[in-house]
Amino acid sequence: MTEIVLLYCTSASTAEAEAIAEAVVGQRLAACANILPGMRSLYWWQGKLEKGEEAVLILKTRPDLVEAVTAAVKAVHSYSVPCVLPLDVGQGGNPDYIAWLLGETKPPA
Repeated sequence: MTEIVLLYCTSASTAEAEAIAEAVVGQRLAACANILPGMRSLYWWQGKLEKGEEAVLILKTRPDLVEAVTAAVKAVHSYSVPCVLPLDVGQGGNPDYIAWLLGETKPPA
């Protein structure tokens, strides 16, 4: 069983990514958030090719909290359809880090 999951998200700005991160980490739905500013995106939206600057947000959490994290992101996000994609990291990794992550997130309800 996978012990942790990374959630890949995009946001309209670094400030928005930080607000989302504060909401999610503040509720202990994720143990950590990484914000990577300055991403250039090209995507189809409502039949039109769009281009823009975005920030990447990576949230580190438990698999059983993905649904709650997704709901928390959607509650704060400016996009009507925000990108929230779980990336399964599989088995392994630093056991001390995994123990820390599990200890800093809410236990499953």
